[in-house]
Amino acid sequence: MHYESNPILDKLPEHLRQYINPQDYEEYSPIDQAVWRYVMRKNVDYLSTVAHESYVQGLEMTGISIDHIPNMYGMNRILKEIGWAAVAVDGFIPPAAFMEFQAYNVLVIASDIRQLEHIEYTPAPDIIHEGAGHAPIIANPEYAEYLRRFGEIGCKAISSAKDFELYEAVRYLSIIKEAPGTPLEDIAKAEQHIEELQQNMGEPSEMALIRNLHWWTVEYGLIGSLEHPKIYGAGLLSSIGESAWCMTDQVKKISYSIEAAHTSFDITKPQPQLFVTPDFAYLSEVLEEFANTMALRKGGLSGVKKLIGSRELGTIELSTGIQISGMFDSVIEHEGKPVYIQTQGETALSYREKELVGHSTQHHPGGFGTPVGKLKGINLAIEDMSPRDLKAYKIYEGERIVLEFEGGIRVSGKIVTGTRNLRGEIILITLDDCKVTHGKEIIFEPSSGLYNMAVGEKVVSAFNGPADLSSFDLITHKITSTTIKVEKSPERSKLEQLYGQIRDFREGTNTTISRNKVFKEVRENYPDDWLLSIELYELAKKNQDEAFALEIAAHLESVKQRNPKLGHLIDDGLSLVDGVTAVS
Repeated sequence: MHYESNPILDKLPEHLRQYINPQDYEEYSPIDQAVWRYVMRKNVDYLSTVAHESYVQGLEMTGISIDHIPNMYGMNRILKEIGWAAVAVDGFIPPAAFMEFQAYNVLVIASDIRQLEHIEYTPAPDIIHEGAGHAPIIANPEYAEYLRRFGEIGCKAISSAKDFELYEAVRYLSIIKEAPGTPLEDIAKAEQHIEELQQNMGEPSEMALIRNLHWWTVEYGLIGSLEHPKIYGAGLLSSIGESAWCMTDQVKKISYSIEAAHTSFDITKPQPQLFVTPDFAYLSEVLEEFANTMALRKGGLSGVKKLIGSRELGTIELSTGIQISGMFDSVIEHEGKPVYIQTQGETALSYREKELVGHSTQHHPGGFGTPVGKLKGINLAIEDMSPRDLKAYKIYEGERIVLEFEGGIRVSGKIVTGTRNLRGEIILITLDDCKVTHGKEIIFEPSSGLYNMAVGEKVVSAFNGPADLSSFDLITHKITSTTIKVEKSPERSKLEQLYGQIRDFREGTNTTISRNKVFKEVRENYPDDWLLSIELYELAKKNQDEAFALEIAAHLESVKQRNPKLGHLIDDGLSLVDGVTAVS
């Protein structure tokens, strides 16, 4: 195991553990630490006035330091006190897996940190976004329960075949955009590819819709009134640019409702509108309203078709509670209802999320098919028949029988046995010498062996993933692109060394360093680096060395003249220092 576990992480299933990466804390450079510190100092200063009150309280409760990038082990020791844990991953992971982690009360934290060049915003998930954005708010119990419940429902959402292609495209763009030196034409090409995919997605899948809800709440949510909203979304809490932008009149504020599920977003651009929830409890109301529209709760023919269209492992549950898990291949329908469903490849049968003995993927390696519905001309469904009824209709061990279902499905054969659920209802009937037909089409022949017929009048649920996680080998995660680790140039290594010296001086581990010499080297060899000069300015002001502070400020003014886009970052850094020193 390449991470330190705890009682919460111990409950994670194996297929989620495959996404966990070691944090490797020593890989963070002094520049990375300075980026974290700048963003956090700026955020806490600004967000203390515009973020939901849980944010600042949560920073302390979850062990998030302003001065140091959080160590996952330290975070976990504190998070477990509120019933949560955190794991490190490599960038974006598939949406269903991300949400399933939440269902287990585990925060997924991308352990990389944005480059200094992207200090205000990055499309790639990073530790600033995850650690400083998501973690503090979960200290609020109502919000934490919303997040857990969202994960529980979200991981059951059915995707379309195009969703994964879009996920991979977004992941790839986030990687190359954050990597230093990526040619602009490569970024433009990747952005165009995403745009083309988004324009040709067809009818949005359940996963696409619930991801919209996630985006407009967990990532970019506002709370309170339309006139005076506060920030709670992690994307806003972790972006020093967008957290200020979102508070202006240029960003439209809309009352949060289920309509947010049908409002798409562009991860590469600032958001033109944001949704405002009156309180955290209302988030759960809308989530339940959305869940009522999902195949998870509606089932039926549409649910079966969604699973077929997803081309992914999914589960159908019949009204008796029997669950069929596999890749759904086809459905025969009659009068708007499914009358026969068929999987291809490995299939497993379960009841209440527990695999039925003798019905694993080894027993059904080539698919599984079963009729659904009532028998023709009989008002009483098989599942509702008493033992006396079953015997009367010859649904009895050793009897040779012909079962004519509504919709034209015909099952003939000799009954071997029946499997019952805890309520005593028949959920599975096994037949020998069995033939299944639909009109003139033969679906199952006697030569194929025993026929297991699931019993159920209706499809009551259809959802992503298997009923019993142990039924399938789910450790199949293959990422086509990984975050880019750029080899450092000698110049970059030297700059990192200078950042490290100033950090050591500030923290008192080495106070013999000459700050004037460091400043001289920065000015001569790294004339456009601004963040280290801000840190030197902070030390000069703290030590009341006004002459040195003025010299640094003059240099930063020249950096601004050469790089106008850095102007507000430099001004904000200076103002932050001046504000602190003025107060102290």
